[in-house]
Amino acid sequence: MTLTVFAPDGVPEVRPGDDLAELVVLALSPVDGDVVLVTSKVVSKAEGRLRAGTDRAAAVEAELAEPGARVVARRGPTTIVRNRLGLTMAAAGVDASNVEPGSVLLLPADPDGTARRLRREIAARCGANVAVAVTDTAGRAWRTGQTDIAIGAAGLVVLDDHAGRTDGYGNELVVTAPALADELAGAAELAQGKLAARPFALVRGRHELVLPAGEDGPGAAALVRSEGEDLFGYGAREAVVRALAGDPADLVPFGAPATAEELAAALAQVLGEPAEAVEGGLAVRADPRLAPLAFAHGWRVQEGPEERAEKAVIRPATP
Repeated sequence: MTLTVFAPDGVPEVRPGDDLAELVVLALSPVDGDVVLVTSKVVSKAEGRLRAGTDRAAAVEAELAEPGARVVARRGPTTIVRNRLGLTMAAAGVDASNVEPGSVLLLPADPDGTARRLRREIAARCGANVAVAVTDTAGRAWRTGQTDIAIGAAGLVVLDDHAGRTDGYGNELVVTAPALADELAGAAELAQGKLAARPFALVRGRHELVLPAGEDGPGAAALVRSEGEDLFGYGAREAVVRALAGDPADLVPFGAPATAEELAAALAQVLGEPAEAVEGGLAVRADPRLAPLAFAHGWRVQEGPEERAEKAVIRPATP
């Protein structure tokens, strides 16, 4: 297989209202089966998402006020936010680079919608059936540095689920699912660079990932885990604070309630003694650490019967 990645120089500064599709066609001359990748920065500029006279901290707080947004972790000046799009990013994806000093750039309002529109307009201008991805830079848990990912997509197979297939040794695959849209975004970034003013890229050689005209697919939203499905919904410190606070509104990021076996193992580790199975739950000696421990596992503490006041009963918070 031969994969070609092309990111041209000479793209003019993009301003609010600019015709991105026209700029893409002029810069890339795409043909059927190509994957066109556009940085979120120029999408945001064209869509008027620049906020002059706003510092990054104020912009992040404004983003946190959006429905569905929340803090995942804070460390000094760094705030990791799950934003309204479900993307978990430093500063909620607010960007202060490659813009005029004293300004910040917000992410596109609807990256998948932008990708769909660009796909249609590119086809109208040059007749090419292409896939389109809107890309942005993000860090990765447990890894130093950043890479580009797809935050919007249209006409593209974004995920290749291998579940149920077998490898060359006959082993059945269960969780393998290459994030193709993100891999293409990373390949494009190698050609684009960060400081070379190359906001458009074209990947040629993976035509089988381009969907037929009129079929946009699920978009990059399909790569975002639903709230509660991520095993790391909070940072380590934040998880402790949330569990101690015990606000029911914070339960979802902790995920589905743990099984009785999982909670019993945690109780034994913390208290140093086994829990007793009772109807609908577990009984264990009363301890001030029970409430946050139960909360973090999706359970709640109830008082034991009067004759066994030294015991507490723990049952699932949502039956």
